[in-house]
Amino acid sequence: MAGARKTGVMRKLAERLRDLPGVVAVTLGGSRAAATAREESDWDFGLYYRDRISAEDVRALGFEGQVVEPGDWGRLVNGGASLTVDGQRVDLLYRELDAVEHWLAEAEAGRYEIDQVEGYVAGMATYVLAGELALAEVLAGELPRPAFPEPLRGSAPPRWRASAAFSLGVAEAIAERGDVATCVGLLAKAAIEAAQAALAERGEWALNEKGIARSAGLGRRAESILAAPGDRAFELGRSVELMRVALEL
Repeated sequence: MAGARKTGVMRKLAERLRDLPGVVAVTLGGSRAAATAREESDWDFGLYYRDRISAEDVRALGFEGQVVEPGDWGRLVNGGASLTVDGQRVDLLYRELDAVEHWLAEAEAGRYEIDQVEGYVAGMATYVLAGELALAEVLAGELPRPAFPEPLRGSAPPRWRASAAFSLGVAEAIAERGDVATCVGLLAKAAIEAAQAALAERGEWALNEKGIARSAGLGRRAESILAAPGDRAFELGRSVELMRVALEL
């Protein structure tokens, strides 16, 4: 009964979000959309808008939390809010439709860019915006639901693998200096890049890096190396070589 009540509250919230000036569609994403949520899981709403959306209009909803202006979180994540609604954490993400449609068209042509974004290790690909359309539940309005583009299946895997190989090359040089933090960071980056390649090859959207190595089938091998990389130059160098073998690079 409590779960049903919370779901009802969130559905009503989605209706209020749809009425915000500029908003043309509202989606539910994350674990809630994937039906993998726990009771305490966050609620993630995408606010798709044309032209502009006002942080003041979001604040006027009257919920406790942080609200930022569009663009404050970069060109891809854009902006949004972290709110508390009926005791639940609710995250809002602004999505400007012209930008989303642009990156969707680029993905369908097999093109993408990668931005350095807070919370990512290997970076956020622009085709994540298309993947959100594919995987989210549309609660209000209408949005396209794209399949993973075949041109992207061809272009993304070799590019991600090249990045992974480059990361390991730099890690090898860093290992000789005994620089543990940088070397291990590059090992993790390479594992994530290789995972991105594997998922793109299978035509699977990866919206973030959470559990991505395991989703790609690389988790056990890569994580065992990352769990004990060593702290001396020869140990770090060995970890680089083991990772290269594990990722088949």
